[in-house]
Amino acid sequence: MPDLSNWIHIDFTKIFDSLLASIFIIVISLIALSVIRKIIIRLTNQSKRLNKGTQQRLKTIQSLLINVSTYVIFFIAAVTVLKEFGIDISAILASAGVLGLAIGFGAKDLVADIVTGFFMLMEDQVHVGEEITVNGYSGTVEHVGLRVLKLRDSDGDLHFVLNRDVKSLTNHSRGFKQAQVDLPIPADADLDRAISVLEQECNRLKQQMAGIVNGPTVLGVETISTTEAMIRVVAQTENEKKSEVEREMRKDLKKALDQAQIKLNASL
Repeated sequence: MPDLSNWIHIDFTKIFDSLLASIFIIVISLIALSVIRKIIIRLTNQSKRLNKGTQQRLKTIQSLLINVSTYVIFFIAAVTVLKEFGIDISAILASAGVLGLAIGFGAKDLVADIVTGFFMLMEDQVHVGEEITVNGYSGTVEHVGLRVLKLRDSDGDLHFVLNRDVKSLTNHSRGFKQAQVDLPIPADADLDRAISVLEQECNRLKQQMAGIVNGPTVLGVETISTTEAMIRVVAQTENEKKSEVEREMRKDLKKALDQAQIKLNASL
């Protein structure tokens, strides 16, 4: 006959209490996770007024925070449930620590990528569509992730830069730009008259040319030699309008000098 003595000594009441406690822990964990998810979503709620890059950044941060919260809550719940059944978790935690240490050594580069990518997103260093220079590459950002930064240059080549390799990053798409035009005037020309003509044309351009924030302004003679004097004109422009404004200024300023019969040196 089977030995029923072991069954007789089993405390079913304690097991039942542990099951109830475990169910309660799981329910509380799910409620806590739901509340935390809603708080994270509300704090990182996207707005139609935000640009695409900012929306992508918030979406990435939102996903990361939700994943981290889920892992933490389920880990705490699992440990608490095991303790309810009298299972010694110290050995499990020790094994997990050794395993985690081994994985950490093997995945340290991946961790470095993720940490760097997280801070790039949090600090709002770069958005998709912006012009940047990083590690000697210049181009348009196509992707900003937690592991890699994708950059397409003017030749159409796509560069993959690991986040941990980003030592310095220059963002060319933030703030205003300064358009600059240098006009070489013959050294024997009437420089005061040339500057006066250019100032009059700058006043006209200030009212008519799109993309100019401040100026244009004639700074005066920048350099001078035995053959020519270089007169510099600058203007503060909208970020993406710099090249266009420089081309238009160069054309219109030369036209104004031609009408005043002031010739430019052939070096222009």
